[in-house]
Amino acid sequence: MPENYSISPNKEIFFSDNGLRLYFASAPKPFPEPKDTLTDDEKCSVDIWNWKDKLLQPNQLKKLEKEKKISFTAVYFPKTGLMTQLGDTLIRNIIINKKNEGKRALGIDDKPYWKNQSWESSHKKDIYLINQKTGEKQQILKAKQSSVFLSPDEKYIVWYESVDSSWKAYSIKEKEIVCLTKNMNVNFYNEKHDMPFLPGSYGTGGWTKNDNYIFINDRFDIWKIDPSGKKKAENLTKGYGRENNIRFRIVKLDKEALFVDEDNVLLSAFNEITKQSGFFRINFNSKENPQLLIFEDYNFNTPQKAENSDKIIWNKSTFIEYPELWVSNLNFGDAKKISTTNPQQEKYLWGTNELLEWTSFNGNQLCGILYKPENFDSTKKYPMITYFYERSSDMFNRHLVPKPSRSVINFPLYTSNGYIIFVPDIIYKTGLPGKSAYNAIHSGVMKLCERNYIDKENIGLQGQSWGGYQVAYLVTQTNFYKAAMAGAPVSNMTSAYGGIRWGSGMSRMFQYEESQSRIGGTLWDKTNLYIENSPVFYADRIETPLLIMHNDNDGAVPWYQGIELFVALRRLNKPAWMLTYNGAPHNLSRRADCEDLSIRMLQFFNHYLKNAPIPVWMEKGIPAIEKGKNKGYELVK
Repeated sequence: MPENYSISPNKEIFFSDNGLRLYFASAPKPFPEPKDTLTDDEKCSVDIWNWKDKLLQPNQLKKLEKEKKISFTAVYFPKTGLMTQLGDTLIRNIIINKKNEGKRALGIDDKPYWKNQSWESSHKKDIYLINQKTGEKQQILKAKQSSVFLSPDEKYIVWYESVDSSWKAYSIKEKEIVCLTKNMNVNFYNEKHDMPFLPGSYGTGGWTKNDNYIFINDRFDIWKIDPSGKKKAENLTKGYGRENNIRFRIVKLDKEALFVDEDNVLLSAFNEITKQSGFFRINFNSKENPQLLIFEDYNFNTPQKAENSDKIIWNKSTFIEYPELWVSNLNFGDAKKISTTNPQQEKYLWGTNELLEWTSFNGNQLCGILYKPENFDSTKKYPMITYFYERSSDMFNRHLVPKPSRSVINFPLYTSNGYIIFVPDIIYKTGLPGKSAYNAIHSGVMKLCERNYIDKENIGLQGQSWGGYQVAYLVTQTNFYKAAMAGAPVSNMTSAYGGIRWGSGMSRMFQYEESQSRIGGTLWDKTNLYIENSPVFYADRIETPLLIMHNDNDGAVPWYQGIELFVALRRLNKPAWMLTYNGAPHNLSRRADCEDLSIRMLQFFNHYLKNAPIPVWMEKGIPAIEKGKNKGYELVK
């Protein structure tokens, strides 16, 4: 053990599964703090920001408690009495497979790239191979952006290379790197990726015995690939997935197994077009297509196998049907529902949903979900609220429970109260996040307006966070919408760019350059795009009444972003309200706050989209002197 170190109490202590190794952590010995003899008036409290710091001061402060407890992985061999220090101040993160009986561990060092994390979405790291008996460290890879892992029998280190969209393997014995997916006529990168940084992969499904093969996913199918690169890759699902728009993935019923049983593999399946899901079974050593077991208009969770019998337990759900528990054999035969969790639902109006397809203003084929009231009558006209984030259509069969809202409209609550809900998918173009949202969302709304039951005069918008930004942008581009609610919106990308995400203490630069905001460059390189995509610069165009929620302890989007938009609208004498829940985070957490937001948001939309009386809080406001005494829910007659 290093000098002046001792066993750390701040990290888990555990044996390897075979009991031959004991893993723990060491840390510098704690020493008593010197006695504080100064009064509070004599003390100075200051944070010093230095341009050479690898981490910004707020980020350091967020990590402070963790840094105080920093400890470094070590291993003890009871039979020999040998201890090896694996981690150290350079290589803090050690990856160990406690089921593994091998000699090695992986070490990860990301400290050289800490500063870059302020503006890069993909965090780089250096990878070391560590001998568990000697502690010898060998740097294998440098500046890798994706996850890197050691094969079960420790013959290979495997990773996805974002730069050339390929999977690669490092042979520990041969000490050479092999490209596993070179010259293959299929993409292994995320084909739907639309952010201005390199796309990630679809992941892996496990290994065969002796590390002979690795299973790698493309968008739809599963490939069996020789990590030595000597044998030709084989499409195990025979292209059936891509041909039928079905996404196959290996399901591991035995969580303890190191390897995949090739003769009897359970596959989860999801159809990207119809949103059906279920399970297939396949023998990877046969030439037959995957065998269908169950495939329905439901959302299935991952089944859990009984330890001592060939039974599995699982659930399935739709927007209407609660995810009840089912039990069956391994092929989903003799299925029996064993729970009835939500019988009270029968007493309430709920709703139905359907998929909608249309072509956006810029030619993209898009998909969305339309939710209708349970007692829907096509001869009547219904107000509609359009909710969005990015892509949500894959959640078509997700069951939503009516409950107080943390930030967004609750679909069953609104359909139960006679609203139609439209949820469009959005495809983005770098540099034009706002325009991309307009092209997708407004084109879908216009398509729906062709249906006689949509009340075109009473359509609203609602979104939170990134959705809130898009709401704020849309109402600067069109006055078509009767009312809009924006939760935690970024209104000014030029001021937000240089801000801090107080939840993590990180700079916000990465979010605008490479991540969700998708500008694709710095503020000084793409100044016009930052301005063009910022709603506050076009607040004078807004005619849509706007309800904003922005909380004063928001750790994701700075509170001042909501303030900037609100005070602009107030200065322009536009109808606007802002709800600020004191001490509340980005999404509400306190039940009372959630209930209050749900009431006010429904009152807001009822007033504008159903011509209901206006509540006191909207008409007259609630003065600070009445805060906590008068909620203003009463309707003005």
